[in-house]
Amino acid sequence: MAEFLPYGRQTIDDDDISAVCDVLRGDFLTSGPAVAGFEAGLSQVFGDSHVVASANGTTALHLSMLALGVGPGDVCIVPSVTFLATANVVRYVGADVIFSDVCADTGVMRAQDLEDALQRAAGRPVKAILPVHLGGHVAPMEQLAGIVAAFPQNKVPAIVEDACHAIGSRYTTSEGEFTVGDCRHSTMANFSFHPVKTIACGEGGATSTRDPELAKVLAELRSHGMVRDAGRFQNKDLGFDGEDANPWFYEMHAIGYNFRITDMQAALGASQLKKLPEFVARRQTLVARYNELLQDCGPLIEPNAALAGSTPAQHLYAARIDFEAAGRSRRQVMAAMRDAGIGTQVHYIPVHTQPYYKALYGEHVLSGADRFYARTLSLPLFPAMEPGDVDRVVGALKKAVGVNS
Repeated sequence: MAEFLPYGRQTIDDDDISAVCDVLRGDFLTSGPAVAGFEAGLSQVFGDSHVVASANGTTALHLSMLALGVGPGDVCIVPSVTFLATANVVRYVGADVIFSDVCADTGVMRAQDLEDALQRAAGRPVKAILPVHLGGHVAPMEQLAGIVAAFPQNKVPAIVEDACHAIGSRYTTSEGEFTVGDCRHSTMANFSFHPVKTIACGEGGATSTRDPELAKVLAELRSHGMVRDAGRFQNKDLGFDGEDANPWFYEMHAIGYNFRITDMQAALGASQLKKLPEFVARRQTLVARYNELLQDCGPLIEPNAALAGSTPAQHLYAARIDFEAAGRSRRQVMAAMRDAGIGTQVHYIPVHTQPYYKALYGEHVLSGADRFYARTLSLPLFPAMEPGDVDRVVGALKKAVGVNS
């Protein structure tokens, strides 16, 4: 019987295992040199931005909100098609979420979706906008940044990229080509290294920024808010012995969290990072095969939608299926695929429909998000797959949906 194909899976080689074992044999299991090494590697990939690694993608996003001082009375704009965490981190700090609509084909927030959400803010202070690079497809960053730049100087919201799907993605603007994480059109970008992502740490996250002072704040908030810079000590009598700072001393000027990543995770991430170009190229090759095989399956099945100017690393392959026209529910199609030894998933249930947020903000219609959700189905995509696996998936999908070959 053929091997079961999950929708996503990490690729771990002997060099990855060796990197983790080296940490286990060393002196530091956490807060050691492997973390700094991973951050330096990420910075190089992103184009020399400042990088602060943390426990997971959610903590990275949460740290971004904390570092910006987002809080009660503030508003943040979040596209409805995303994982829960993008909206939840706004609530963690006591601010309110305004959900934007998205393109019905890509699930990504467009300029017109942001403008509509800003109108619904009705003059409330918008502190941050969180575009999501869904599946690795890069939101129109230049256009979003242009909208933000038109705000009064003292009211410009930060753009905080949810790039948890997008390490290795690139995008083209009128100014040239950029790597996600470079932060040329944002204040910060946040990443996840969950096992199904393009590179894995087990769990892990990171925030990149071009602002060195913001990076310092992120690093302090990641570790309980502890300040070890003697020049900033306020308790001079406790912090110093004469003119010399006490080497054990620290202060807490603002409350922080234990959002640290371990050296074991960082070592795995650094090893995986060396293979990022290989992983991205492999995913893009598999996506091209999917697109080729699905191009003539309309109108019941359409390939993963593309975004102009975006060169995605392809975390997900989201086929678009007209379940109603096929006369088969998504549950039935997923069950048929599982019976064929193939895993599928749905990314994502629009967050504005979640009971918590409906109770908080009431019901409202975001037609693009609803339409995207109604048709989307994520198919298997990971570097260990072969082109023949794609053929197998597409064959099973056609049978499950009722497409005649």
